[in-house]
Amino acid sequence: MDEEKLTLTVSETARLLGISRGLAYEMVRTGEISSVRFGKRVLVPRRALERLLEKGQPLQSLAPKSGQK
Repeated sequence: MDEEKLTLTVSETARLLGISRGLAYEMVRTGEISSVRFGKRVLVPRRALERLLEKGQPLQSLAPKSGQK
């Protein structure tokens, strides 16, 4: 049975988005990337990531800070 995983690790998410693992964890921490916890394990639901990408909105942590160019 060739089923697609329902969740991704934060490292897998970072790799798919082309961002650093640290930034991915920061975005999970701030809620910019939805996640679920199973004990100490943090997982990102694939559908939540797909919805985030479909919105096409700039991620706040990637946008320039006020007063910066």
